[in-house]
Amino acid sequence: MKKNIFYPILAFVLLLVAGCKKDDFLQDGSFSGTNDITEAQLWANPDYARNFLNNVYSVVSDRYNLGDGALLASGTDEAVNSNLNASISTINNGTWSPVRTFDDVYVDMYVGIRKANMFLEKIDAAAIVPIDEVLPANVAENQTLASQIERLKGQAYFLRAFFEFELLKRYGSFAIVTKTLTINDKLDVPRNTFDQCVAQISADCESAISLLPLSPSEWNTTNRGRATKTSAMALKSRMLLYAASPQYNPTNDVTKWQAALDAAKRVMDTGKHGIYSSYPNIWLWNVSGAAYNTEVIFATQTLNTNSIESTNAPVSYDGATGRTNPTQEMVDAFEMKTTGRPITDAASGYSATAPYTNRDPRLNFAVMYNGSTFKSKPVETFVGGKDGLGLNVNATKTGYYMRKYLSESAVWAGTATNIRRPWILFRYAEILLNYAEAVNEVQGVAGQTEVLRVLNLIRARTGVAMPALQTTNAAGNGYVAPTKDELRKRIHNERRVELCFEEHRFYDVRRWKEGEATFNKPVTGMRIVQLTPTTFSYTPFTVENRVFAVRNYLYPISQTELNKAPNLGQNPGYQ
Repeated sequence: MKKNIFYPILAFVLLLVAGCKKDDFLQDGSFSGTNDITEAQLWANPDYARNFLNNVYSVVSDRYNLGDGALLASGTDEAVNSNLNASISTINNGTWSPVRTFDDVYVDMYVGIRKANMFLEKIDAAAIVPIDEVLPANVAENQTLASQIERLKGQAYFLRAFFEFELLKRYGSFAIVTKTLTINDKLDVPRNTFDQCVAQISADCESAISLLPLSPSEWNTTNRGRATKTSAMALKSRMLLYAASPQYNPTNDVTKWQAALDAAKRVMDTGKHGIYSSYPNIWLWNVSGAAYNTEVIFATQTLNTNSIESTNAPVSYDGATGRTNPTQEMVDAFEMKTTGRPITDAASGYSATAPYTNRDPRLNFAVMYNGSTFKSKPVETFVGGKDGLGLNVNATKTGYYMRKYLSESAVWAGTATNIRRPWILFRYAEILLNYAEAVNEVQGVAGQTEVLRVLNLIRARTGVAMPALQTTNAAGNGYVAPTKDELRKRIHNERRVELCFEEHRFYDVRRWKEGEATFNKPVTGMRIVQLTPTTFSYTPFTVENRVFAVRNYLYPISQTELNKAPNLGQNPGYQ
């Protein structure tokens, strides 16, 4: 543990109370006061007290650039970063270690936990003036101080649970801290067990659920984006799914799968969320009507930026650096639109000479391939093309560029045009996939009808409209073999496709205990050669050799942190 996290240095806290204006929640980093105030004055000022909570939210950050323009997807078989010397390469080349960490959020999450703890300890005695924040306007819940305090506490409980889970999914366990520690407390303490951590996060989620508005639509427009009951339910759903999976449930205790099933169903039963009609526009909140659409359960602050495009668009587009290059493995996961079958199925209709024809529309929404169109111009990834292999140091290394998240309207050359968008942390499609996976593990063949019903809600999205998965083998019906194991494969693939580049694959492969088979091998791309103006040859090739060892199921704890608190203990294999 770090003393500078737990010791209450007032100046440090006040400098970080860079909250948001009440009329511009999570979109304005301004602070209405000065820093030369006392702690008592902070909690006696209603604006400062509320802004303290807003600053707890500030620890929840977007994930569009983890260094060198990398998404976490490039640490999986989803993608390669076009900068082959990027720091994310430590995950893939076997050099990931306590002295070469990546995505090390350990300190930041404890900063967030400390802030949440302090807020929970102080808020009952703080000066809070009721404000109009939930719908309908001027209801009793907006006028009653007790209701305001409840909602403030509920948000802090959710945020603490969120930070705790971020530690759990990376490090496997953490030291539970539910009070503001001081220099007089014992700071060098061991981590709690995985099950104790799960119980702690569950308790915080339940506290949040008991205190918060049901869903984003209950907050008024000014406050939409704050935590809700459904965001806490979604967090608990994901955590219990992880806890039920082979990585943490090696004996396959079915009661853990049942708990995961119930948690996902709980979100579904609220009736407050659904599948949004336009897959690409889930993230592009400049689009009319898209902001806080019913699929979004919880997201970060909305960025106004064009850096996502300038970092990831093909290299011929105004000097973009094309960082996230989907792999052939990722492209191959998308099924055939005409039959709903995997391309490895002889009856799928797939043609190696026209590999992108009649594919799942989500391929075009997520990946730019040769012949795709972006900003009304064709993408040319063939050798010698304007975006092709080997063109320059930033050009695609796989023959593909990422399309997901990118806006046609963003401009980064000349007069800039920024696009408003968040990083979505929980969305309804994931809840349906969590539920389908848990139902299959609990009920097997008996639950197949329900599993397919839920998967088909995702596949039927407007603009996607993939053939419904069926249990009878006939042409064009997306046949699923009626066994638990075969259905598990289809659930895993649906998750891989629907949630691609959203940081699920990194943890899914680990929790399924499939790292050695999936990540410990080369990733490939497609070398495309233009034969005539309209014909091409397609040759898969190895892009990068990858290494995955047993120790890589968990993150290493930074040696810096271990030097300060040896009792934390290092994760296996990193000693």
